[in-house]
Amino acid sequence: MGKKADCKTKITGIKDALELLSGKWKLHILGTLLHQGKMRFMDLQREVDGIGTKMLSKELLDLEVNNLITRTVLNTKPISVEYEITELGKSLGTVIDELASWGISYRKTLYHTSAIG
Repeated sequence: MGKKADCKTKITGIKDALELLSGKWKLHILGTLLHQGKMRFMDLQREVDGIGTKMLSKELLDLEVNNLITRTVLNTKPISVEYEITELGKSLGTVIDELASWGISYRKTLYHTSAIG
């Protein structure tokens, strides 16, 4: 494959990934599930600071449709739902960790301070 074709393939892959993971919340949700394991809806909502119930529901459905998470309805009273990252979702772990590292480094460089704050 030539350079031009290789570049086009990579750009297409980037476009597909960004389309799938676009928005303010998806990477945050995936990162939370990746590092904390199975979580119930309300626990996830508490962890993903600032997300509303409707938006969390929408983002979880989208991630489930794209096979990045699974949804399990538990036989409890009242019914509760657990979300867990799939093997495909786990394959984003390196990307999520690298984005976090880059963001921490960028913040330090930009603000000449610690990463948090």
